[in-house]
Amino acid sequence: MPVYGPQFKEQIVKKMMPPHNQSVAQISRDTGVAVPTLYSWKKLFRSKGFVVPAKSSRPDDWDSKAKLAAIIQTAAMNEAQCSEYCRQNGLYPEQLDAWKTAFESLEPDSEPASKADLAQQRKKLRHLEKEILRKDKALAEAAALLVLSKKAQAIWGTKEED
Repeated sequence: MPVYGPQFKEQIVKKMMPPHNQSVAQISRDTGVAVPTLYSWKKLFRSKGFVVPAKSSRPDDWDSKAKLAAIIQTAAMNEAQCSEYCRQNGLYPEQLDAWKTAFESLEPDSEPASKADLAQQRKKLRHLEKEILRKDKALAEAAALLVLSKKAQAIWGTKEED
């Protein structure tokens, strides 16, 4: 099993990032590195905070983690540095501004539920699940009775009224 150095891994992952946006399959064919290995490197670099989109696509189609990472990385940059960053990553500064506005407009979650609330919700969930099971059994029984009555009619025929 070959061992790859960190510089090699970084070069390969950079090929997956904008502006190159090469597919994992293409990089695997070019370099001979297995596809699962490339995906694990991509995941590793994304967890370290690098802007590696989940799919090689347009920046507007990036997942929210990649967008947030780009916003965080450019937060302390001046306009010239931000523009350079955008050129390197295939972005427009307007996209970063739009993403930042979208993240700022998100409503923060309400206070976390207390243990009593969680326990009450679990109890309600269990009750509803039991009710669903009861109704499923009743429905199955009704279906079985209907099938049996049809079979009985087919065997003995219908009742004749006198």
